[in-house]
Amino acid sequence: MKRDSHTDDEIRDILSLKNVVVIGMSKDDHKAAHYVPKYLSENGFNIIPVNPTTNNILGKKCYPSISDVEGDIDIVDVFRPSELVLPFVEESLKKNPKVIWLQEGIHNPDAEEIARKKGIRVVFNRCMLAEHQRLF
Repeated sequence: MKRDSHTDDEIRDILSLKNVVVIGMSKDDHKAAHYVPKYLSENGFNIIPVNPTTNNILGKKCYPSISDVEGDIDIVDVFRPSELVLPFVEESLKKNPKVIWLQEGIHNPDAEEIARKKGIRVVFNRCMLAEHQRLF
């Protein structure tokens, strides 16, 4: 699977943004959808979990959907299968994030194009944890 064409400087710029909504954040500490945002939280990011199956993850209020999140959103970090991404991206656009980040193994050209047309930067098939460790 290919990945986006952002340069290292562009990824560094994106990773300077700190309010991160995590769609599909998991309670299971063995899953990437748990340990990646946990790492980000421990490294200065404000993590906002979105998971309709629980009220709290890592001591943070968990929202049932991105529409329920209050305040500004810099990055929407998506941990959902590629074929399920489109509705989450469409809902995210209503919150005007600066970046949609599709985690490693996730790529949905239709969803990515919709976001780009709204002026939102799109990162796909990259892990935020791996990129942060590689660049900082």
